[in-house]
Amino acid sequence: MSEWGEEAKALAGGQSLIPLMKLRFARPAGLVDLNFIPGLSGIEKKDGAIRIGALARHAEIADSELVATVPILHDCAAGIADVQVRNRGTIGGSLAEADPSGDWGPVLLTLSTDVHSIGPKGVRKFALPDFFKDAYTTALEGPELLREVTVRMPPANSGGAYVAFKRSAPVYASASAAVQLTMSDRDTCGQARIYLGCVGLLPVHAEAAEGRLQGQSVNQANIEAAAEAAMQATEPQSDMRGSAEYKKLLVKHLVKRAIEIAVQRSRGEQVKVSHEYIGR
Repeated sequence: MSEWGEEAKALAGGQSLIPLMKLRFARPAGLVDLNFIPGLSGIEKKDGAIRIGALARHAEIADSELVATVPILHDCAAGIADVQVRNRGTIGGSLAEADPSGDWGPVLLTLSTDVHSIGPKGVRKFALPDFFKDAYTTALEGPELLREVTVRMPPANSGGAYVAFKRSAPVYASASAAVQLTMSDRDTCGQARIYLGCVGLLPVHAEAAEGRLQGQSVNQANIEAAAEAAMQATEPQSDMRGSAEYKKLLVKHLVKRAIEIAVQRSRGEQVKVSHEYIGR
């Protein structure tokens, strides 16, 4: 990568790069295939964190029993696009792309997540909020590559959920919501993290919505208030996936549903999550 400079592109799963090349939006002079580098796709628990190699495929993450212990991670991996994309796409490629419509960003931001890179300057570690700089822009410099993602295990009595609304499985969502709660007791929220996807250049941190839950009983009135606050935090753009007003209403609905599931999961209940689709 250093030899070729900006003329080279790294190839992981190819789910973003190859379509751009087909459309002639990307015309690299050379491709550096990362798939033959050993040790970059493992999933393991170490030092109280789940460590996921940058080349771990979405399908591998979805099938991992370890990942399933943090349900919001499974929600994300299992709901990405279709089976073909999940079998090729990688978590590292998704994060490095920093697509505003990507799934992993809002999900991992609700958890204590670090990303580890390697490049000519050596190994670096970023807290995920510091890694995303703008749409399609990260803290990676030049030939630096993402190597690993570490997710700290949530505290006891925690639960989360990720839900998105799509026209169909292969396309990006019109809006998505990631919610992770840690409960002080069965009914009272101690800590809340809420991030929204596809409604900004970066995942939207719905801090006002979190404030409606933290230290409060998670009843229907407070869930409704949090969902309303999340909706007000967004400034989406109208596009082929829906009008701005439509997306705001979707956010309200998705946040409400994600909170309800997160509370159930914090109590140890097994709740299966699937994305929502038009006509379903």
